[in-house]
Order: sequence, then structure tokens, then C-alpha cells
Amino acid sequence: MQLKKVITYPNDVLITPCRTVKKITPKLLRLLDEMYDTMVARDAIGLAANQLGVSERVVVIELDDETGLFEMINPEIIAKSKEMSVDVEGCLSFPGTFGTVERHEEVTIRYIDREGYEMEVDATGYLARAFQHELEHLDGQLFTDKIIEIIAPDELDDYMEAHGYD
Repeated sequence: MQLKKVITYPNDVLITPCRTVKKITPKLLRLLDEMYDTMVARDAIGLAANQLGVSERVVVIELDDETGLFEMINPEIIAKSKEMSVDVEGCLSFPGTFGTVERHEEVTIRYIDREGYEMEVDATGYLARAFQHELEHLDGQLFTDKIIEIIAPDELDDYMEAHGYD
């Protein structure tokens, strides 16, 4: 298991747009593995490469066993719904910061997988939210800039329970 240090705010790498990946290399594949290991060890559902200090357009997301693991190289949103929803988010680069954020309810993402194949995925609900959150990292955008309501860490469980989360 390759755990890497997660970059926390403030750090310029988090607000600088990432470079497009030109070629899949063994180093890039190691990065994907390290990102996954780090994400799982930190009990997160997504991680962008710049959160590990690597300014490349690479994201890993695994919401649950049902959705599976998405390893995305050069991901881009190619379609999004008009319908919006508000939900709670947190971020490894902002430890202890939680808040509600409005996002598109549905998105379609095009990306390259680790084998070099172009893929598309349609996502709804929290998976769509995770994709939007992580892809914004690649553009140097932070979820804290979109927070509608801050939720204190000691109030998070009560908030989630009051809003019907398991």
C-alpha cells in the first residue's frame, strides 16, 4: 500500500489548473494506485492528483461497491442536467470542513481509463456530485467557494440524521 500525504489548503497546487496527461506511463499507473490507496486509507470517496501535489488531470472515485472504481485520466464533463440539488460535502484538503453545495443532479463524463480507452459514464445523485467535486479540483476550483451552509464537524452527525441520511 502506497500512502501519500494529502495536500491541505492553503497551497497553490490546489488552486492551479492541472496539465493534460499526454501519455500513459508506468509512473502514471503508479500514481493511480497511490491515489486509490490514499483515498481508501483516508475513508474518502474521491481524490484528485493535485491533492497529492501532482498537477495532472487524474482522478480516482469509488463511491461504493455497486458503482465500482473510476480511474479517470483527462476527465471532462460533456453534459449536465438543468436539475440541481444541494447536499453535504467534505474534502481531504480541508480537514474538518463540511458544508452544503449545490451541484447538477446528473452529469456525463468522458475520460481515458488506465488502459488508454476512451470511456463515458452517466452519473446521477451523489456519484454525479463526486465527479463534479473532483473535476473542479483539476481546474483549481475549491468546494469551499461554493458552500451555502457550513456545518460544524460536531454537528455533522445530527445534520445527516435530520436530513434522512443513513
